[in-house]
Amino acid sequence: MTSSTLVQVGACHDPLQVRYGFGDGHPFGYDRFDAFWKEANSRNLDKRTLPIAARSATCQELEAFHTQPYLEFITRRCEQGGYLDGGDTPALPGIFEAASRVAGATLNAVAGVMAGEYRRAFVPIAGLHHAGRDHAAGFCVLNDIGVAIEHLRRVHRQKCIAYVDIDAHHGDGVFYAYEADPDLLFADLHEDGRFLYPGTGRADETGTGAALGTKLNIPMPPGSGDAEFRSAWNQVERYLRKQKPQFILFQCGADSLEGDPIAHLRYTPATHAYAAARLCMLADELCDGRIVGLGGGGYNRRNLARSWCGVVEAFLGT
Repeated sequence: MTSSTLVQVGACHDPLQVRYGFGDGHPFGYDRFDAFWKEANSRNLDKRTLPIAARSATCQELEAFHTQPYLEFITRRCEQGGYLDGGDTPALPGIFEAASRVAGATLNAVAGVMAGEYRRAFVPIAGLHHAGRDHAAGFCVLNDIGVAIEHLRRVHRQKCIAYVDIDAHHGDGVFYAYEADPDLLFADLHEDGRFLYPGTGRADETGTGAALGTKLNIPMPPGSGDAEFRSAWNQVERYLRKQKPQFILFQCGADSLEGDPIAHLRYTPATHAYAAARLCMLADELCDGRIVGLGGGGYNRRNLARSWCGVVEAFLGT
């Protein structure tokens, strides 16, 4: 594809993205954004994308997904110290404000796509898919994905939204929040929960009630590589074509790459670029090109830098 045919892509360049994390030495450290941005600069992606600013999501925007008592609990617990959950997510001073900025950056990306400022968008420190409506989990304080889904519905009148997740960990905070919602399409390829946190996402978890059969969980055996991913991915494309979403949210966690210190899949960065390119094709076919990518997990800094930049390049059409 030549430069004359490249599409407009927004990417979050905002240094406020650095502030979501749990300190030096933690798997979800502050340096994750810097690792991505250094690689992005080396590929001139800073010049080839339009900037998306971070901002704080409002209380009203957060409460569209999260319960008010939970938001109040975060504030109290961060004053007291300790953890926001059973021991994974530290209650650090300022973490609520940082998580609010993650949600705000995701909302800005969604708004820019809906307004036609750019055709696609990418937010690196985002896709916090473990937080539930009323709890933190797995390094995730607020679920920016759920906040974005509710915003797309309430503000932009998008009824049918697809959430696609290739992070090594199952997106349980999104899945269980919308398990009975037939209009939230959910496709998740993740390491088999028998071997990895959070232990959910069985293939027979396909939704409940009116949503039965509208959710797609694909557990991957530990050690699965690019070939196994592409074979399983065919199910995702068939599913999306059948369901016909109006907007796609793509969580592209890099912890599914070989060498991640927490997970056990063996993808290369080519898998993330492939999934991004195929989703762009489906977005063009089904929903006027509307897709937002969210960085998600990934704790090997080299892996996340390469895979996320591959996603941005696929969004650009290169």
